[in-house]
Amino acid sequence: MKTILQINSSLNSSDGVSSRLADETVTALRALHPGAKSIVRDLARDPVPHLDAERFGAFIANPEARTPAQRAAVRYSDALIDELRSADSIVLGLPMYNFGVPSPLKAWFDHIARAGITFNYTEKGAVGLLTGKKAYVIAARGGKYAGTPADTQTPYVRNFLAFLGITDVEFVYAEGLALGEATRNEALAAAQGAIRRLAPQQRMAA
Repeated sequence: MKTILQINSSLNSSDGVSSRLADETVTALRALHPGAKSIVRDLARDPVPHLDAERFGAFIANPEARTPAQRAAVRYSDALIDELRSADSIVLGLPMYNFGVPSPLKAWFDHIARAGITFNYTEKGAVGLLTGKKAYVIAARGGKYAGTPADTQTPYVRNFLAFLGITDVEFVYAEGLALGEATRNEALAAAQGAIRRLAPQQRMAA
């Protein structure tokens, strides 16, 4: 493993539970791979602009015909994609807000999903181009939703990553964080235990 990309999407930045658990995940991975480079993108401190018609138009415009503003928008998207492309592992800190993913994370998704760059359309459907990567999704939630219809995050994130070619995805859940101190402590302990158990799996796969 050469590079780990950590994406924090909590509105509380590095103080969010999902961000802190993502930190622990990166620490566990780096303990197995001491030479690994770590990149952290904090979407609260450095938010990605939401996709609008102007930016989308820049992505699909003929490169030779792009305006200076369009070229700047594409360069920004390219930089995000280069970070992702360079990573062997992705650690995503994922809080749940109103049953969905944080809007800054959706904006990041919108900037890294580009036809001909991170996926191709074929006669058999879309084919992701970012293969050979492992993703860890650290999901922190106030209630308990995993395995229920209310958990819209898990299938959405899994399907989006697969769309880009990232199919080796592992979820770690910290649920019930708003249901009292005892439940919160149990949830954190369970999540931390799951993170620790990732290490032997990585050692066998290395």
